[in-house]
Amino acid sequence: MSGPGTPQPWRVLLADDHAVVRAGYRHLLERHGKVSVVAEADHADEAYRLYREHRPDLFITDITMPGASGLDAIRRVLLIEPSARVLVFSMHVSPDFALAALRSGAWGYVTKNSTPDVLLRAIGDVMGGRQVLSPDIAQALALASVCGGRSPLEELTPREFDVLLLMVDLHSVERIAQALHLSTKTVQNLHYQIKRKLQVSNDIELAQLAMSCGLGNAPARPSP
Repeated sequence: MSGPGTPQPWRVLLADDHAVVRAGYRHLLERHGKVSVVAEADHADEAYRLYREHRPDLFITDITMPGASGLDAIRRVLLIEPSARVLVFSMHVSPDFALAALRSGAWGYVTKNSTPDVLLRAIGDVMGGRQVLSPDIAQALALASVCGGRSPLEELTPREFDVLLLMVDLHSVERIAQALHLSTKTVQNLHYQIKRKLQVSNDIELAQLAMSCGLGNAPARPSP
C-alpha cells in the first residue's frame, strides 16, 4: 500500500491489435510496480481517442495494426501533445521501421524479441527523457551504417512510409484514405511521390522493393 511519499506509477496507454499480447504485457508491466496500464487499444483510431481521454504519461504502441498504423497514431497524438512520451514495441527487427518510428516522433523502439528487462529499462529511459533502442535494433542500424546499406525507404517521409505499409497490405486508395483520414487525391499524390522517390515505374516493382526491405510478402495490386 502506497503512502504519501510513495512515487505514483507511470500511467500507460498500451496499443496492440492482439488481446492476448496486450494481456501478457499488461501483467508484466503492472507486476513491475512502476507502471499502471490505464487503457488499451487495438487500432490506431482507438489509441488516439483513448490518449485524448486519459492523457497517459507514456504511450506504448505496436506499428502494424488494422487500418492506420501506430505511426499515424503517434503523429496524431503529438499534434495535440507535442511533449508526449511514445515507445514503439514491435515485431519488426528492421532499421526501416525503427527509423520511421523515430522520425514520426517516438522516443524509442524495442522489438518483441527483447527480454522483459529490456522493455522495462526502455520505459525507464523514455520516462527519464532519454531515447532508447533495443540491442537488436541498435545492432541492425549499426550494421546497415557500417556496410553502407542506406535503405531506399529512408527517402520517404513518415506519411509516405505509412501509405506504403497499407499499399503492401493490398489496401485500395479509398481504404488508405479512410484509414489515414486523408482525401483520395492526397493518397494518389503520395502514391506517385513514393514511386518517384523509390525509382519504380509500377506497383509490382514497388511491391518487390518493399518485400526486399522486409515490409511484407504480398504483391501489390497493379495501378488502374
